[in-house]
Amino acid sequence: MEDIEIARNAKLNKINEVAKTIGLEDDDIEMYGKYKAKISDTVINKLENKENGKLILITSINPTPLGEGKTTIAIGLADGLKKIGKKTVLALREPSLGPVFGIKGGATGGGYAQVAPMEEINLHFTGDIHAITSANNLLAALIDNHIYFGNELGFDRVIWKRCVDLNDRQLRKVNTGLSGEKNIVPREDGFDISVASEIMAIFCLAENLDDLKRRIGNIIVGYTKENKPITAKDLKAEGALAVLLKDAIKPNLVQTLENTPAIIHGGPFANIAHGCNSVIATKLALKLGDYVVTEAGFGADLGAEKFLDIKCRKTGLKPDAVVCVATIKALKYHGGMSKDDIKNESIEYLAKGTKNLLKHISNLKDVYGLNVIVAINRYTFDTEKEIEYLRVELEKQGVELSLVESWEKGSEGAVDLANKVVTLADKKDHFQFAYELEDSIQEKIKKIAQKIYGAKDVILEDKAKESIQLIEKLEYTNLPICIAKTQYSLSDDPKNLESSGDYNITVSDVILKTGAEFIVVLTGKIMTMPGLPKVPAAEQIDIDEKGNIIGIF
Repeated sequence: MEDIEIARNAKLNKINEVAKTIGLEDDDIEMYGKYKAKISDTVINKLENKENGKLILITSINPTPLGEGKTTIAIGLADGLKKIGKKTVLALREPSLGPVFGIKGGATGGGYAQVAPMEEINLHFTGDIHAITSANNLLAALIDNHIYFGNELGFDRVIWKRCVDLNDRQLRKVNTGLSGEKNIVPREDGFDISVASEIMAIFCLAENLDDLKRRIGNIIVGYTKENKPITAKDLKAEGALAVLLKDAIKPNLVQTLENTPAIIHGGPFANIAHGCNSVIATKLALKLGDYVVTEAGFGADLGAEKFLDIKCRKTGLKPDAVVCVATIKALKYHGGMSKDDIKNESIEYLAKGTKNLLKHISNLKDVYGLNVIVAINRYTFDTEKEIEYLRVELEKQGVELSLVESWEKGSEGAVDLANKVVTLADKKDHFQFAYELEDSIQEKIKKIAQKIYGAKDVILEDKAKESIQLIEKLEYTNLPICIAKTQYSLSDDPKNLESSGDYNITVSDVILKTGAEFIVVLTGKIMTMPGLPKVPAAEQIDIDEKGNIIGIF
């Protein structure tokens, strides 16, 4: 049975009933139909003095086209914790339409470990990403309108791009202002995908509506001839943008197929932006549940690093335990085994690929000082010999393994992981960051590249050097680093799956994000607007004669 059919056949509770299980009354939520709701922005103030629950972070090895099932494990663990009697809240990101209609698919889990209503969450949901797209593009329109009517602020260079929440490589570079009207100034421009917009990053890092408005005002949208920054506040834009986002900033409440409460809010890309759900949602979940399961995007080198070095640094939070997700087939793939042979037993390829897993474990344990467990998303063709090999290798590192079958069995398939996580979360840790804010920009990049990626050195291209010099001149060096890198490898080469050999990290440019309050570092050939694959998922998505959506996975 397909994921969408499983989700459609599940018995969901009305969302006000789900809300009551975590202490929310009818006045605390705003209904969006039977199974979705916004949580009022007054709730967090009412819970201000309540002790936080335990925070469990789900991350993974470097992802492969085979899929590791990280979201499926996160949902399964939340259901598993509930099954063993723990008051649990799930906190996830919102799916982007780009991957849904592209190659990756949706982001609502799979099998019997899903959040629902699956189709609605994967599509327009409550309109948050549309609101972010509109706010982003309103700012772009205000910039060009200002230039049209005389350019009083002296724009010499516009750096703010428009966005759309779809994969569309044709929009990476465009020429705008070609109507020939008297005062229009044509220029080369481009689009980002909405989830790579600074508005999305701000949305997910803001503490409240006032903080959101302040951060929007601080966005640098362009520079004068003298390289003086021009901000959204200079355009008097922050109020209008905040109005567009006033409802979106309220977290969304849904449920898993087993009725575990799930707060899904915000969705920045993890290989471009910081890849975490909103600070507002995470902090609220910690007040509502005794255990909160949250997920960082892509592998631990991207999602977990940014969760820890950016989100935790900004909020004062830290995870009480980290689950690193892997599949045996993906480990063999990282070891050089072809996709055609991946179902065949091979300790040789598994041994090579396990190096990827061990590097991520070492980062989480030794660099960040956190408690870690490995969750293997089990497949029917995984052999006992392969599982035992992995268990022994992890024991050498002092790390437990849990075999998870939540895709097939729901909460029952994650009970072992749930019990082990509860024990692990009570252990003392020694949390620290990978770098200090006082380090220079180059030092911060180098520490991440060498400590987390295992790189030999960092190579700065000329454009990156110039950008760093400008940031230093503007005195914004004390911001955290957000490295944009391929998700498929620890290196910046997506084809180097084994992350083998001595490799450097090449930085093509460095971009100051004063609203998000971090510095984006572009490496390799990273794109802020993805393209569709040769056969996009959109070709399989349809609606049948009964009005049911089909083909979303």
